Amino acid sequence: MILSQFDAKQEAIINPKDIVQALPDFPKTAVTCFARGTFARILAEFPHRKLTKTTVANLEIPVYALDFHGQEVAFFNSYVGASGCVAILEDIIAMGAENLLVFGTCGVLDSSIKETSIIIPTTAIRDEGTSYHYAPAADEIALNHTYRKHFKTFLEQLNISYTEGKVWSTDGIYRETHGKMLARKAQGAIAVDMECSAIAALAEFRKINHFQFFYSADNLDAEIWDARTLANDADLETKDRIANLALSFATQVFQ
Repeated sequence: MILSQFDAKQEAIINPKDIVQALPDFPKTAVTCFARGTFARILAEFPHRKLTKTTVANLEIPVYALDFHGQEVAFFNSYVGASGCVAILEDIIAMGAENLLVFGTCGVLDSSIKETSIIIPTTAIRDEGTSYHYAPAADEIALNHTYRKHFKTFLEQLNISYTEGKVWSTDGIYRETHGKMLARKAQGAIAVDMECSAIAALAEFRKINHFQFFYSADNLDAEIWDARTLANDADLETKDRIANLALSFATQVFQ
């Protein structure tokens, strides 16, 4: 298969440094989320200034320097989907980011996992195409081994519960069939997303520090799909608290 033809050479025909410039004042730590509502509310809550922007073909993505209780981080709204997400992260790394924390929603494959609860991925099933350009072909990729223990301790000190386990990363949001869901559950997956495996492969390839976690949204472990708290306007207080947790952890662990 063509996806097995991994090339480990760092230099490509087109490289991030050919498109974006390194910025001397770019924060070493970058934090990003996918939900536009959460992103907007965090910007409204904390002092910030626009640092720069990056783009995909039809969308401009502003990048802000966010002052989180006296510590500055780069903060931006990630593109949804592995390919576009990783392309934007490549730009962010080229600008000067050395540490990356990514948080966002996931669907659950285990109905006992409560809505808007924290999930820590330990392994991702690579059912997307992007990761195969950053790591040798394999069904799965491990992640979060460096900072997972720190994050668990961080949550436990705040009396916040969590679930950890394998996630299924897929490109085909409308091809998450019942049969595929059962097959991924049989592999041990407890959640589904679209970017985790690709981000993990990118971080390993570019040798940056990184951590990812989710908060659960919709439930696929049912006869009929249950959106639960997937909507941007659902359970806002909990989502904002999770965003603050992400920023707090990033400013602590990456210092």
